[in-house]
Amino acid sequence: KTATSQEYVGSSAPSNIASGSQRAFPLASSYYKKHQLLRKNGCRNIPSRCCFPRVCASTTTIPADKKRVTVVGGTGYIGKFVVKELANRGYDVTAIVRERSGVGSKTSLDDVMKEFPEGVKVIAGDVTDKGKLDAVMPETDVVVSCLASRTGGIQDSWLIDYEATKNSMNSGKEKGATQFVLLSAICVQKPLLEFQRAKLRFEEELMNSGLDYSIVRPTAFFKSLAGQIDNVKNGGPYVMFGDGELAACKPISERDLASYMAECITDPSLQNKLLPIGGPGEALTPLQQSEMLFKAAGVPPNTIKVPIQIMDGAIWLFDQLAKVFKNLEDAAEFAKIGRYYAAESMLMLDDEGQYNSEITPSYGNDTLQDFFENSIKYGLKGQELGDQAVFGINKKE
Repeated sequence: KTATSQEYVGSSAPSNIASGSQRAFPLASSYYKKHQLLRKNGCRNIPSRCCFPRVCASTTTIPADKKRVTVVGGTGYIGKFVVKELANRGYDVTAIVRERSGVGSKTSLDDVMKEFPEGVKVIAGDVTDKGKLDAVMPETDVVVSCLASRTGGIQDSWLIDYEATKNSMNSGKEKGATQFVLLSAICVQKPLLEFQRAKLRFEEELMNSGLDYSIVRPTAFFKSLAGQIDNVKNGGPYVMFGDGELAACKPISERDLASYMAECITDPSLQNKLLPIGGPGEALTPLQQSEMLFKAAGVPPNTIKVPIQIMDGAIWLFDQLAKVFKNLEDAAEFAKIGRYYAAESMLMLDDEGQYNSEITPSYGNDTLQDFFENSIKYGLKGQELGDQAVFGINKKE
């Protein structure tokens, strides 16, 4: 398995991408609610009327061999759901975590153990130090990495997205791992940012490691679209860049993404491939997202459209200052990150280099509309961006 023999799983894919996953369509409300109740009660045989994609958690049985799975980054936003999903499927799960984690490092090991299902082993370890990681890495069959840079800054990106993830791969391999499941990001296909370059470098090393691998590249998470919910709910405007048609995505819930990552362990069709993946339904532009949110909040539309050129000016200024003041290099990078997510779609690129929703695979059943409605009704607890919030937006202390 080499970097030159990489494969994709996609739907209606261009010639250089292997086809496979079917697209999921939005579920009717009654079927959606019925499915959630069935899944909650452990039902494995869900009616086909629910329009599920080809790969679905509902078809998975408890693994007979009870593989040993070690998760790094298990206290992150997605990592917590991955740990719970793996434990619920019957795997022997170990989570290697920081001594103190979470927003503002306020979560202790005891807090983490209380949050995870019974039977999950929680070990304190430093993934940025190979020697310290080797000392705590258990004998394992599979390593699942949900590590991601906490800030997107230049040094932190290479420390976490490359070095720490590579340490986890090598340490796990030395303890018997034959498989590695990586949480990456779909945006690495157009690498303009430092964290994207760091992720790509590790992806290449993983593909040449001799391990069976699954490189999961999700689109936007629900949490990344939650930053304006409270403002709109309280009568404020929805802010978007350009005409509101930039930066389309097929957002996926943390629960569905965790399920997909767990499938990679047992489904051969998801192994030794690059796996771009989005949520169910069609791609949504910021303008369409705002319409969903206004409807969920029961308020009249109120949008502010900001020219994207404003961000270009800020980036130029920070770049000039960073040439003189090295401590501003990360500030310049943060400006570039903000601009990237304001203008670039989180969809697959086709052969012509255009973002294409039709070839971006879908998975799962949770919809953004339901997420907005639930967030308006019940609040955003648990949806904080935490340390990974750019500019501190939606960061709860």
